[in-house]
Amino acid sequence: MMDYFSIGDKVIYPTQGIGVIEDIQDQDLYGELFHIYHLRILANNTLILVPSSNAEEIGIRKLISTEKISIVLDYLGNGTIEVSMNWKGRFKEHTSLMKTGSILDMAEVLKSLFYLNLIKPLSFREKKMMDKAKELLVTEISEVAETPISDIERQLLDNLSNCFKNISARLNS
Repeated sequence: MMDYFSIGDKVIYPTQGIGVIEDIQDQDLYGELFHIYHLRILANNTLILVPSSNAEEIGIRKLISTEKISIVLDYLGNGTIEVSMNWKGRFKEHTSLMKTGSILDMAEVLKSLFYLNLIKPLSFREKKMMDKAKELLVTEISEVAETPISDIERQLLDNLSNCFKNISARLNS
């Protein structure tokens, strides 16, 4: 089996952010040989050992391409979003979207919670989730675009504010 990642690759680990493949080792576990990725999470310096056969299932992926950045930013800046007003269902859906590791799923969570925050106060857990989605989007886009985090964060918030400008105008009147 070919390894999808190589030593030195930067990858996304769902809900954790950017990591670097530090090593790939063959380890014998219970009589079976596994290729194990040694993945260092950059945000908190944690080392995670992941069998290569589980990497896709977990949602570990390479960083997005520079072309995909504009798709994410356009999504955040345009259109509408469908948001369930049922807190429990919405939280469960957002949690499962965050676990996929897909940048568009994280953008959907951020956009949805940003919108909700405009019309009503978020719960503590949803506020934390919105901050985490924003952090994960900002750090990945910043890394790929080679642009300071503060510039990307401002661009994301500008796009979201533009998307919902009619709502914020209505709330302020």
